Amino acid sequence: MKEGRTFSKDYTSDADKIIFNEAAIEALGIEKPVGKIVDGKEILGVVKNFNYQSLHELVKPYCFRVEPGSASKIMVKIQNGTEKQTIHELRKIYKAYNPDYVFDYSFLDNDYQEQYAGEKRVSVLSQYAAGLAILISCLGLFGLVAFTTEKRGKEIGIRKVLGSGKLDVVVLLSKEFMKLVITAVLIALPVSYFIVAKWLNNFVYRIDLEWWYFIGAAGITILISWLTVVSQTIKAAGANPAIILKSE
Repeated sequence: MKEGRTFSKDYTSDADKIIFNEAAIEALGIEKPVGKIVDGKEILGVVKNFNYQSLHELVKPYCFRVEPGSASKIMVKIQNGTEKQTIHELRKIYKAYNPDYVFDYSFLDNDYQEQYAGEKRVSVLSQYAAGLAILISCLGLFGLVAFTTEKRGKEIGIRKVLGSGKLDVVVLLSKEFMKLVITAVLIALPVSYFIVAKWLNNFVYRIDLEWWYFIGAAGITILISWLTVVSQTIKAAGANPAIILKSE
């Protein structure tokens, strides 16, 4: 409660009173609402805004009334871990009072989660798509590095004969591929930001996009690419130059 009080069994007159949320008070333009009369009913209190719809929607005006005779649903708070036992007891009570009706129930948290079923599907598909894209990219990069090192075998052998160490050869070969990877990342960053920002615009309540989300993703991408490249270049750098030059 933000102002006033909630309904109470101790006051039978509460049946003629209402409680609004903050959005309703703002829409009505009422100052100091507690005690004011709206449509013949006294405002008993004001509750803080809460999301009773999905986060795609703004919190709309809402009012609460005490009308036991018109209630079509009963909400029960169940202690965690006692769901099956409690529902079994509720089913017996329900059949005792409504034997001709089916006992139909649902869990409120599941009802709220169903509002984001589309987002969950997108999340799962995105994870699989991202994993597949990383795998295909690494295989392609691995094959390209293997082909290049094989093609430049003579150059690598001559460099090693002239005094280049393993690290020098690894850096030489890795540098060219990493330039391509970094260029691709720089192109992908603004595109991904635009796509994510546009998707978040579908929600009234949403997170703020932080720069480190994208820098972190870029860093992981570069690290995976670097490990893929280095795993092959180390092999080429460790080859015996005499054997390489002999075969050439």
